[in-house]
Amino acid sequence: MRESGSAGPADAGRHRRLLLVSTNYAPEHTGIGPYAAQIAEHWAAQGHETHVLAGMPHYPSWSVDPEYRGRWRHTEIREGVTVHRRRHTVPGRQTAVRRALFEGSLLAHKLTAPPRMPRPDAVIAQLPSLAGGVAGARLAARWRVPYVPVVQDLMGAAAEQSGIEGGDRASAAAARVEAYVLRRASLVGVIHDTFTAKVTALGVAPDRIRTLPNWSHVDAPARPREEIRRRLGWAPSDTVVLHSGNMGLKQGLEVLVETARLDPAVRVVLMGDGNQRETLRRFADGVPNLEFLPPALEGDFPDMLAAADVLAVTQRASVLDMSVPSKLTSYFVAGRPVVASVADGGGTAWEVRRSGAGVLVPPEDPAALLTAVRDLAADPAAAARLGAAGPRHVAAHLSRTAGLARYDALLDEVLSGQRPAVRGSAT
Repeated sequence: MRESGSAGPADAGRHRRLLLVSTNYAPEHTGIGPYAAQIAEHWAAQGHETHVLAGMPHYPSWSVDPEYRGRWRHTEIREGVTVHRRRHTVPGRQTAVRRALFEGSLLAHKLTAPPRMPRPDAVIAQLPSLAGGVAGARLAARWRVPYVPVVQDLMGAAAEQSGIEGGDRASAAAARVEAYVLRRASLVGVIHDTFTAKVTALGVAPDRIRTLPNWSHVDAPARPREEIRRRLGWAPSDTVVLHSGNMGLKQGLEVLVETARLDPAVRVVLMGDGNQRETLRRFADGVPNLEFLPPALEGDFPDMLAAADVLAVTQRASVLDMSVPSKLTSYFVAGRPVVASVADGGGTAWEVRRSGAGVLVPPEDPAALLTAVRDLAADPAAAARLGAAGPRHVAAHLSRTAGLARYDALLDEVLSGQRPAVRGSAT
């Protein structure tokens, strides 16, 4: 094996040994997990020896999957990928201290029990997990191989805006760790151009940054809408507003509860899980036109999205999130109009405008959200135009094939020997 761990141009496309560090991974089916799994499975299908260092499945319920409870370390083969899992704490309630314990337990276990594997050609890590970022950087330094973090989100900004107790102090600490992680990278991937300024502010030269947009990781709907609506008990005359995904503090889902309170003729559905689910249940007590559904089975998910009339994405007014939530790319595939109750200037607002598949309303404003829903219900032709724009946008900009090709190109570049020198060391 070569001494440096890097390949020359003639090696691009050869069989490689790769390590992806991602706290979230399959069977988690929302958030970052599906992207990590599809990247790793793509590399394995190409013939690369692919390893993943992950946590125990726990998202979005923030409860360890029953199949993995009681395990400290576990190695399994999933779709040709060797997955090395390490135990960690799982906070049922989000505070700065509990989040720090979560990240600290992940980091300690990943570094004291790294995956048993030969030296890889490169280490790739998925952020916002601080533990995954630091573990990836230190393992890459230990092996003296290229290190590439991919920024799905930044914990520093998220902690400051989340409303979590102690968020300001957590934000400052997280930003310091993120700077440490990113400055040690050969190249840095970001899922959206809106992250570039923040990553640069953390000390990364612009010529080290590459944009790797997320793609839609679900298939197109396959079954008739009427069939799914009958199964779910949604009448043809119902105007159904559906939110799917994590029920956390950042989402500010109280706005949908209040929207339901304002108009009993609008059926609001919250589908998914998260640490705010029970709090939202209590807040929604006495609102008959609001229902909670568990996370959809993977095969049902696209059809359930398509069965709704409007798909909602929400964030708290204090959140200016540069990331693009995975639910949004899934919404586009479903072919239904999107109403985004989010701060202007963030990644979600930018992507909704670019797609032409939805409308923007101010965050935490139930009256504005309800007006947008009523307008769409009153104008089926306009709703159909917005809905049809989603699949077109996916085909043009968010295809899985194009997204995975960008990861291949990133690997080729970082292993070509032309990358900037890695800063820092394992110490």
